[in-house]
Amino acid sequence: MSEPQENHRNHRLKPSLPDVRPLDRARSMKMKLSVVVVVSVTFAAFITWIGLRNGLGPTKSFPLAIVLSLALTLPFSRGITSPLREMTAAVQAMAEGDYTQQVRATSRDEVGQLATAFNSMSDQIAQADKVRRDVIANVSHELRTPVAALHAQLENLVDGVVEPTPATLNTALIQTERLSRLISYLLDLSRLEAGAASLRLTEIDVLDFLDDAVGALTMLDAGKNIDFVIDAQPSDLKLVSDPERLRQIVTNLVQNSIRHSPYGGRVSVLAREENNDVVFEFLDQGPGISKEDRELIFQRFSRGASNNFSVNHPTSGGTGIGLAIVRWAANLHGGSVRALDSVHGARIEVRLPAAGPDLSQDTLIR
Repeated sequence: MSEPQENHRNHRLKPSLPDVRPLDRARSMKMKLSVVVVVSVTFAAFITWIGLRNGLGPTKSFPLAIVLSLALTLPFSRGITSPLREMTAAVQAMAEGDYTQQVRATSRDEVGQLATAFNSMSDQIAQADKVRRDVIANVSHELRTPVAALHAQLENLVDGVVEPTPATLNTALIQTERLSRLISYLLDLSRLEAGAASLRLTEIDVLDFLDDAVGALTMLDAGKNIDFVIDAQPSDLKLVSDPERLRQIVTNLVQNSIRHSPYGGRVSVLAREENNDVVFEFLDQGPGISKEDRELIFQRFSRGASNNFSVNHPTSGGTGIGLAIVRWAANLHGGSVRALDSVHGARIEVRLPAAGPDLSQDTLIR
């Protein structure tokens, strides 16, 4: 936190008058104001009566009663409105970039409810700011790595340090494809943020589709010698789907399986028909997904407790975008995605309606 924000907060937390809140139990502002008015009038009448009985006269008793009533009710009034002043100061601090502001929400009336809502909003803004900083850091890192590798490779080719052999050109191609995938992720993310997308539905032969989609990814195993297993039951299983969105699901999940698989491991992509749904299962032999991360990994820019599938596997990397796109694409089809228990490695299930989504439901295209 910056020094101006620190001083601003310290000033806000040290009021010049005591913050007395004896009326916090009241459930409405009307009740609080009624109590303050009744107490003020009663106390003023009592002081006036005392003054008149002691011979002060109206000219002295009335002013004295007013002054003492104000002195009595001012701390209580300040306690009623103090959350509003705290919110004003907090908003000013948030405008300067400090999103950690919270106000004291102890009352049960409308002001207390507003303070509670303000604290919730402050938490959400702070989380959104953290997400913004994380995505900038993640995307910058993901862009820098292939760009640097590609730059070095091309520089060596231009300087004549290495010959333009198929191997060196293939290395440059791999880095270019990595950049293309990242850009594709970001474009898909922009569609996700926009909240709408169109589906071009067609009937797909599931086994042929998986053979083609997974086959295009086998070159990404980075020398891990991974064994790919593809199966569909029945073998002529059909699915009404958008091929592009379905390919996004398969590509992102298989890429994650490859990334987390050990050398010589196995990646399985299985499909079956169940209760009018086509169920896909993606299994690998990596470190697996901890229970606390099973929902977290499908959130945008989140990669689990240790930025990957498992706290025991800290070197996996990834953008934190792919699995959010998987859930988005599955939801577009009226389906779902979830991580399940597995004896070894990760097990992710994608369930899509075999007859395709019901496009009459607006929620399916958000």
